[in-house]
Amino acid sequence: MGKKKGGSKADASSDDFLQTLEDFTSKENWDKFFTLRGKDDSFEWYAEWPQLRDSLLPLLRASSESSLQILVPGCGNSRLSEHLYDAGFRDVTNVDFSKVVISDMLRRNIRSRPEMRWRVMDITKLQLADESFDTVVDKGALDALMEPEVGTKLGSQYLSESKRVLKPGAKFICLTLAESHVLALLFSSFRFGWKMTVHSISQKRSSLKTFMVVAEKEMSVVLHEITSSFDLLSLGRNDAQGSGMCEALESENQIRRDCNNGSDLLYSHEDLKLGVKGDLAELTGGRRVKFTLGSNFSYRAVLLDAQKETGPFVYHCGVFLVPKTRAHEWLFCSEEGQWQVVESARAARLIMVYLDSSHNGVSMEDIQNDLSPMVTQLAPRNDDESARIPYMMASDGIKKRNTVHEVTSSMTGKVVVEDVVYESTPSNPGGLSPSSDLAFRRLVFKRTEYLIQSEALLVEDCEIVDQSQKEKTKNTSQSKRKGKRNQDTSGPIMKVSHDYLATAYHAGIISGFTLVSSYLKKAESSGNMVKTVIIGLGAGLLPMFLHGCFPFFNIEAVELDPVMLNVGKDYFGFTQDDRLKVHIADGIKYISGITNSKSSSENTSDAVSKTESNSSNNAEGGGTCPDILIIDVDSADSSGGLTCPASEFIEETFLLSVKRALPQHGLFVVNLVSRSQSVKDMVVSRMKKVFDHLFSLQLEEEDDVNVVLFGLCSESAISESDIPESAVILEGLLKCQRLETKQSIVDSTNKLKCWK
Repeated sequence: MGKKKGGSKADASSDDFLQTLEDFTSKENWDKFFTLRGKDDSFEWYAEWPQLRDSLLPLLRASSESSLQILVPGCGNSRLSEHLYDAGFRDVTNVDFSKVVISDMLRRNIRSRPEMRWRVMDITKLQLADESFDTVVDKGALDALMEPEVGTKLGSQYLSESKRVLKPGAKFICLTLAESHVLALLFSSFRFGWKMTVHSISQKRSSLKTFMVVAEKEMSVVLHEITSSFDLLSLGRNDAQGSGMCEALESENQIRRDCNNGSDLLYSHEDLKLGVKGDLAELTGGRRVKFTLGSNFSYRAVLLDAQKETGPFVYHCGVFLVPKTRAHEWLFCSEEGQWQVVESARAARLIMVYLDSSHNGVSMEDIQNDLSPMVTQLAPRNDDESARIPYMMASDGIKKRNTVHEVTSSMTGKVVVEDVVYESTPSNPGGLSPSSDLAFRRLVFKRTEYLIQSEALLVEDCEIVDQSQKEKTKNTSQSKRKGKRNQDTSGPIMKVSHDYLATAYHAGIISGFTLVSSYLKKAESSGNMVKTVIIGLGAGLLPMFLHGCFPFFNIEAVELDPVMLNVGKDYFGFTQDDRLKVHIADGIKYISGITNSKSSSENTSDAVSKTESNSSNNAEGGGTCPDILIIDVDSADSSGGLTCPASEFIEETFLLSVKRALPQHGLFVVNLVSRSQSVKDMVVSRMKKVFDHLFSLQLEEEDDVNVVLFGLCSESAISESDIPESAVILEGLLKCQRLETKQSIVDSTNKLKCWK
């Protein structure tokens, strides 16, 4: 279950035991936990029998089965199954992956409850027959699997297995604390072919509410709204749990209403097998369905049945793999582009599968082996049983690649600077020949090779060309006098363009300045400078762009790795001046230094002056408070589902430090990259708790990985309706040489959404 701090899951006497767990998905941790407690010391996380009995027993007794087959997954040493047995339900099977607890429970019950079964088993891989149980009673098992750091993989596998072993008409009963990421998975997993009801369990000795979610298996594919046995208003909007349940129910029911009214929906593989989009054994020209697949890995996919007039077909069914680096391209993310791929593939049915960061390091052979059984189930009927299903793949989209520089940093690992020419570019920057191949310089960390750290457009260096021409003329005349011929250089000299944004998230970050554009306008008009701090230098492209486009900005970049500064200067044209300084420092400590400096701001003016004069080289922070603070750093370890930023930068203690460091008009910006919805929900929840107002910007509709978050400190902030007017102000402040760059920033303001 999702971890709660402060002993909210158990009383204080259990704290020592709880400390042994750390990770609720670890078998070793649970074995240690149960060993410490002993076989006779049962532990109830929540919903003890006296509170649970009156709600649970009527559901079980309503079954038409004379002898109910009940499965209790993740049973632990709870007395729930014993109470069920004593209430007359003798066919109870208990499973848990801890051999320690199963052995203890078997010894505890073998004489008094001889018919009860105990089995050591992984609940995400149940070794049980299909449709063999009438009821699954889950008391905290799903919560335990849904650690925010782990993501939804284990929870999804467990729910799929639970649904598999349930008979038609059977019930899945889940007792949960109803955390938002748990409800998101639970509600979406029981859509088609299920009726859901939510009950609230009264708790006498705990401030936490326990909810009982009941899903009943149907034979139809009707999509029902979720009902509740209580008045939603009675939960209380000021109560975090109650408010969270209300929001989750309202959101899920709106999705279900929209789907019933014809709106598109991201279906699951199980939904399609149920027939929610028709009989998949038959080809239906023009059918297009977005869905998810999950086995050892999870995938986002689109099923497309070609129009009959596009035949004849070479394949009855084909799979087209799209690498992460190309998933955002029009050809693969737009409906029109996808149909073009179908036509080129010459397949009657094409299943486009999108790879992402979770597949990094996995071989194509492993991916094909993982997909093969699921794809076979999705293939249309074919008289030729020997017909194979081919796997096709888009290239990485790079036509030319040249490694410019490699260096190994003790902090970052192997760092690569490379120049690339793409097979196609989304748009041609103004002023460049459309017929020429556009070259881009990229910064890549080998530890996260799929993630481009920095990317810049390369343009011809006219200034160097002019100087080169003069030198060439001079050398030519000297050569003529000496009777020698001068050889031409191999090609034009290129430089990084600092007035073009090659990465969409940089445009997204700057578009968020709309939220404080009125303050920026006042500062410019009055001749005041706006202090902007960027944690994470990268190649220095964002600081250089801001330096050029906002002449009234004083910019300070904080970078932990000195190698990055050298790479930026040597290969990306990064330079410092009186308006742009770099601190080689720890970003966390730097912000703490500013907070401490603000707390002691009532010192003598001499001391303040001294602090300010030293601020450009102060590795521990200090100086004046920033007006804008941007976090743009990657995570050295993305195994927890967080690619950007590093987890320390979204801890509540750091966020509170940021809020103290910022003035009332301040803006806090975080570039968030994560495939895990639960991780993103966690970050959003923390920022909503700290900041008075929170806005977000999702870069692309089809890309739910990269989101930019904006926290505001002032209680009075602009609303979404004010954004167009504020965007006009920002447009007037931008001093961009390239009009299309300015327009992309302004266009991005339309994607700003208010969270709080």
